Amino acid sequence: MQPFTVVTGLVAALDRANVDTDAIIPKQYLKSIKRTGFGPFLFDDWRYLDPGDLDIDPATRRANPDFVLNQPRYRGASILLARENFGCGSSREHAVWALADYGFRAVIAPGFADIFFNNSFKNGFLPIVLAPDEVDALFREAGAADYRLTLDLPAQTVTTPSGRVLRFDIDPFRKDCLVRGLDEIGLTLQQADAIRAYEARRRAEAPWLFA
Repeated sequence: MQPFTVVTGLVAALDRANVDTDAIIPKQYLKSIKRTGFGPFLFDDWRYLDPGDLDIDPATRRANPDFVLNQPRYRGASILLARENFGCGSSREHAVWALADYGFRAVIAPGFADIFFNNSFKNGFLPIVLAPDEVDALFREAGAADYRLTLDLPAQTVTTPSGRVLRFDIDPFRKDCLVRGLDEIGLTLQQADAIRAYEARRRAEAPWLFA
């Protein structure tokens, strides 16, 4: 998992509340259980004028010119700005995979659905909760061309182009995992020597279990 320390990135402002996981990645794409390849289908129903599926090349579909991610000014955005209750709906982990595969490293909102929030940390993706008035101010500022924010996870701050610093809370354990780039498998592998020692000892103590 890629470590998350300090990220400065272009902001794409998605001015919609209650964005559910089916909007983030529609159900027809859940047939794949790989963690990659979902970026082209992120916000699929809003992003394209034609219906899509895994076997349809997105390059052959008509882009919706009114959707934020199709506007040239937001090309290469790595920070998503959203409204309340982002990630509601089903528990599909694919929603986080799609955001990350597209190139987003974090999403800022006044609040998140619990399962999406938890899935984000498990995949090296940072959901930042700010106060509603702070998010409102960011939306107003994000109308400026090439609007970028700096996210400093160790310091737990969001810094605007004007130098204004916003602070956010995060669970210390989750913060440590993101900074070190450790998912649950990575955490387990840190104990690899102890696991191997236990397995060897167990094999010696009870060889009939391994016959």
